[in-house]
Amino acid sequence: QVQLVESGGGLVQAGGSLRLSCAASGRTFSRYAWFRRAPGKEREFVAAIRWSDGSTYYADSVKGRFTISRDNAKNTVPLQMNSLNPEDTAVYYCAADSRKLWLGIYIQNYNYWGQGTQVTVSS
Repeated sequence: QVQLVESGGGLVQAGGSLRLSCAASGRTFSRYAWFRRAPGKEREFVAAIRWSDGSTYYADSVKGRFTISRDNAKNTVPLQMNSLNPEDTAVYYCAADSRKLWLGIYIQNYNYWGQGTQVTVSS
């Protein structure tokens, strides 16, 4: 059974950093992404990565502050988040898929999802 499990969320002050991790059990996917849902808002794309070559893509709101990567040895996808601000407060979700697509930024591009991890940034 395929499972995606997020970890690393928590409470941090504005300007601080957090490192999320997504662990996939059961298989390795060709594409992974992080999405987030802030209170009262729709789920939105944050970052995506291709497992084969490490190609990445970021939402404009996090570009230059967040870094998505892959750890082949651990079969995990970390999301390093720096210079956090209160607008980054959200539940962060890991997503994965292997359908033929270079990268995906839409919810429908991903069939597998984790349960989410809460990130709260205080001002």
